[in-house]
Amino acid sequence: MLTSHPRIRRPVAGFTLVELLVVLAILGLLAGLVGPQVMKFLGSSKSKTAALQIEDLAATLDLYRLEIGHYPERLEALVSDPGNAPNWNGPYLRKGDVPKDPWGNDYQYRVPGQHGPVDIWSLGADGQEGGDGEDSDITSWSQRA
Repeated sequence: MLTSHPRIRRPVAGFTLVELLVVLAILGLLAGLVGPQVMKFLGSSKSKTAALQIEDLAATLDLYRLEIGHYPERLEALVSDPGNAPNWNGPYLRKGDVPKDPWGNDYQYRVPGQHGPVDIWSLGADGQEGGDGEDSDITSWSQRA
């Protein structure tokens, strides 16, 4: 004879609405406090990247000058033969093109430079001369010591 056993009800696993709201509130507070700090670090990393790229371009320009005898009139001569450089042995940049600054703008270049043999600079996040913070210019001459 089969006897029926009463079924034991187990509590259903899950979260209550109050628990979910508390977690969402905590996540919102963290995002509000941590988000601005992360953005600040992201911005400063772009400035540091631009400074490193400027140093790399300056070193590459020095190599070009050693082989050709003078600095190029344009940065594009580092990746394609300018036609007036008989000892051109490029491309001098590995990726085959002149890099853009971290904000997607072209680097500014002047030869002869006002601050050295050549001047290389980025106009910063705003793409205009001057500015503060992320909008400030990153230059080859301010990195020399």
